Amino acid sequence: MTIAADVKLRDENFAFNEGLRLPRIALTTSIDYAKGARHTLDVCRPKSATAAPVIVFFYGGGWRSGSKRIYRYVAKALARRGYVAVLPDYRIYPQARYPDFLDDGAQAVRWVKDNAERFGGDPQKIFLMGHSAGAHIAAMLALDARWLQKVALAPGRDIAGLIGISGPYDFLPLKDAIFKIIFDGDRPETQPISHVTPGAPPALLLTGGKDNVVGAGNSTRLAERLRAAGNEAAAVIYPRTGHFIIVAAIAPIIRSLVPILRDTDAFIAKVLNARSRAQAGEAAP
Repeated sequence: MTIAADVKLRDENFAFNEGLRLPRIALTTSIDYAKGARHTLDVCRPKSATAAPVIVFFYGGGWRSGSKRIYRYVAKALARRGYVAVLPDYRIYPQARYPDFLDDGAQAVRWVKDNAERFGGDPQKIFLMGHSAGAHIAAMLALDARWLQKVALAPGRDIAGLIGISGPYDFLPLKDAIFKIIFDGDRPETQPISHVTPGAPPALLLTGGKDNVVGAGNSTRLAERLRAAGNEAAAVIYPRTGHFIIVAAIAPIIRSLVPILRDTDAFIAKVLNARSRAQAGEAAP
């Protein structure tokens, strides 16, 4: 099922600080999560955070550009809604090829698992989020267990959910010459849709109906494949929304155009509430 922008996904009774006074936040920049260039991350959090959900956000840029500095507005927006937001840099082309950026992403998640509590986050409530190429990284970490296994983590155990924004999940054959170099040709193993199995983390795949960079079919096809394997997944298509405006809508000035944050709040609420109910059921005599 594909969900249109105004449906009940946002009706879950959970939205951090929706309509309330925004919390004061703290930003810590350029923390090393591994050795080498482009291996630092920022953490933005509510100053009052205690056992808050953690969102690791991977920015886009075609695996060949981008910087966490440009996307600090995303981390700040998430922190103001009550989350501990982590924003890693990762290696890009031409210094890196597939799967270097996946290894970097896995190392960043390992750092988050080990350090979330220091910043008021709950290491049992880690959500992976990304836009465009960053959504590909997030999806690969959530669906292809090889990468997190390298750092002694497992998607089904250590990742609470996946939030993809305009992500390329099923984009073969490659047409861009640089992409052919980055991925060493048309290799199905580079595609998140190739790694769907039962037991994957719940997924919310957000995309725009006017996205001319990464077609909405990437999100709908992956959601369908996930559900066919028995997983929880929803695709949300925002009408009249393009590839860049969807992530720009996280910023306050145009947030009213696309309810991406409210839908993210509702998804996280749904996942955590379901987990709480399951844990309560297990604890019952």
